[in-house]
Amino acid sequence: MIGALYRLATILGGPAIRLYLARRLARGKEDPARFRERLGWPSRPRPPGPLLWCHGASVGETLGALPLLARLAREHPDIGLLVTSGTRTAAAMLAERLPTAAIHAYVPVDRPAWVRRFLDHWRPDAAIWMESELWPNLIAETARRRVPMALVNGRLSARSHRNWRRLPGWARAVVGRFDLILVPDAVQAERFRSLGAPDVRVVGNLKAAMPPPAAVPADLEALRQEIGDRPRWLAASTHPGEDEIVLAAHARLRATLPDLLLVLVPRHAERGPAVAALAEAAGLPAVRRTAGSPIAAGTAVYVGDTMGEMALYLGLADIVLVAGSFDVGRGGHNPLEPAQAGAAILHGPDMANFAGLARRMADAGAAERVVDAPGLAAAVARLLADPAERARRAAAAAGVAADEAAALDRALAALAPILDRLDPARPADAGA
Repeated sequence: MIGALYRLATILGGPAIRLYLARRLARGKEDPARFRERLGWPSRPRPPGPLLWCHGASVGETLGALPLLARLAREHPDIGLLVTSGTRTAAAMLAERLPTAAIHAYVPVDRPAWVRRFLDHWRPDAAIWMESELWPNLIAETARRRVPMALVNGRLSARSHRNWRRLPGWARAVVGRFDLILVPDAVQAERFRSLGAPDVRVVGNLKAAMPPPAAVPADLEALRQEIGDRPRWLAASTHPGEDEIVLAAHARLRATLPDLLLVLVPRHAERGPAVAALAEAAGLPAVRRTAGSPIAAGTAVYVGDTMGEMALYLGLADIVLVAGSFDVGRGGHNPLEPAQAGAAILHGPDMANFAGLARRMADAGAAERVVDAPGLAAAVARLLADPAERARRAAAAAGVAADEAAALDRALAALAPILDRLDPARPADAGA
C-alpha cells in the first residue's frame, strides 16, 4: 500500500519535482550541461556487450566503489561499466578516478517515467548499489526487468532502520528485491535481515580497501615546522554541540599542559569561523587554516576549516577523536582513516553507524570510548603521558584496518556468480 502511494505521488508530483530540480539547477547543485540525465535522457550511447551498472549516491558511496570498480575493470575487461551518481561533486571526482573504459551518468530522479527511460536506454545486465541509496521506483523497475541486483557495503543508520521498521511491508518490498546484500559487520547484517532481505553476508568494509589519502608533503612539512615539538591532538569531523565538549576538554588539559595544541576539524568547513569564535570565547586563542594565519607559540587551537585535507590533519597528531559520536544523533564517523594513519583512537558513546567496526577496535584495544569532556581530557592526558601505549593502540588500529582491507576479496567472491554470468570471456563450463 505504501509503495503504491509512493509511486502515485512521484507520478502526480511531476510539476513539483521539476520545480525542485529547477531550483537546484539555479543554485548550481545540478549540472546544466547534463541536466537531462536527471530526467532519464541519456547523453551517451550504450556500449555493446554485457553492461554492469554500479550506483553510488554521492562522494562517500562512490569512493567506496572505486576499489571494486578498479578490480572489475582489471579482472572482467569484457564487461562494460556504467557508474551513476546523483551529485556534481561525485561526478567531478569520478571523472578523474574512474577506470578508463567506464561510463558515468547521473542517476535519474525516482519518477517511474524517468526511471523507465533510463533503463530502456542502458539495459543493464546486472546492478550493484552502494551503501544506503534505496530509491523504490528504480529498484522495483530494475527488478521487474529481472536484472540481478546486489547491495554492496550496505549500511543503514539506526534511525533509518527504525523508520523502515515502521513500514515492514514496504521495507520487504524494497530490500527484498536484492538478490544479495553485502554488509560490513554483523550489526548491519541484522538490520537488513530484520527488514526481510533474503541473502545477507558479512564481508567487511570496502572503504578499507582504498589506499589512504595522502597529504601534500610540502603542506604537511610546513605545518609540522610551525608546530615544532609541541604536544597535540586532533578532533576530527565535529558537529555543533561537540565543539564545546572538545574545547572544554582542551581547556582542562592546558591547565597542566599549557603548550598543548588542539587541531579541531569541523565536519562542515563553513563552520570554521563559528568554531574559532567558540575557542576564543573559551579563552583558547585560535587560528583558521583558511585565514592563512600561522600556528604561533600562543595558538591553542588550529581550526582545519578546509575540505579534502583530512589526511593533512591526520598527519599532525597520533591521538585522534572520531567525532559525530557524542549523542548528537549522528552515529559516529568512520574510524578507518585514522586507523590507517596510525593513530590511537578515541570516540564518544554513539558509534551506531559503525557499531561493528567500533566493537572490533575496542576488542583489539585500538579505541577507547569516552562520554564527556572530563573523560575525554583524562583519556588524552593518559595517551600523551604514555608514548608506548599510544604506539600499541595505533598498531592495533592498523591491524584492524588491514583485516578490513580484505573485504574487497570477500565481496568479489560473493559477487562471482553474478559477474561470471555476465563475462563473455568466461568458459561456458567454468565452475561446473
